[in-house]
Amino acid sequence: MTANFDKLSSVIEETRADIQKATEGNKAACARVRKSMMAVKNLAGVLRKEMLELRDSGGGGNAGA
Repeated sequence: MTANFDKLSSVIEETRADIQKATEGNKAACARVRKSMMAVKNLAGVLRKEMLELRDSGGGGNAGA
């Protein structure tokens, strides 16, 4: 796994409690969830670019999988 994927997974897991609080009506938790989702979006973009670079460089092993 890449460091960016680990960061992405970590942000999502850390947001789990705030999502529960937000669904119960906690407005501050809603703000934290929105902030976390922006971080997820940014990390996903970085990870996507990383994978494209890996593909274009010929790395990564299985080309057909």
